[in-house]
Amino acid sequence: MDITVLGEGGVSAAPDMLRLHAGVEVRRASAAEAFAAVRAAAARLSQALRAEGIAPEDLTTADLSLGPEYEAYPKVSAYRAAQGFEVVVRDVTHADQVIDTVAGTGEEARLHGVTFELSDQGAALGEARSRAFADAAAKAAQYAGLAGRPLGPVVSVSEEHRPGLPVPMTRRMPMMAAEQAPPSVSPGRQTLMVVVRVGYDFA
Repeated sequence: MDITVLGEGGVSAAPDMLRLHAGVEVRRASAAEAFAAVRAAAARLSQALRAEGIAPEDLTTADLSLGPEYEAYPKVSAYRAAQGFEVVVRDVTHADQVIDTVAGTGEEARLHGVTFELSDQGAALGEARSRAFADAAAKAAQYAGLAGRPLGPVVSVSEEHRPGLPVPMTRRMPMMAAEQAPPSVSPGRQTLMVVVRVGYDFA
């Protein structure tokens, strides 16, 4: 093997799926009251999301916490309890309505951010691989020309694993009152990158 080059190829695509990170949070005088209240609030949120069309398998409990808050240690002022969910929205055009549903469940509701994804990356990655291989071939041909040697056959190919650019967009959104119009949620576009290492012999 005489020439080894890296080829890069990228394809821009519009995400069609969203992961919403949401939950509920309460503060009560006792730990038992806080835990009971957060479980009830979580049940209301879960029911509202399912009524909005979120399938049970797309609603996952992501975290559950309970602990004291101190006025001045060791004096406890209240107990805070929280339960978080990861909500998969498989139709990104439905995102605003799902977010509005969370905001409308009550003062306990919290929005922690969103992540956009492509549900099927196969076609985009296939095109990116073709572009990466073509890029590698062009670089190898240039190096062979600079060396004054004819380029021979491919003797090795390996794909390098690098994250796409930009990374899936995550937003932190302040809690809004239910009566306020929610912001428009825009998925933008993501670039899926493939990097391939190709080795050639000289002819």
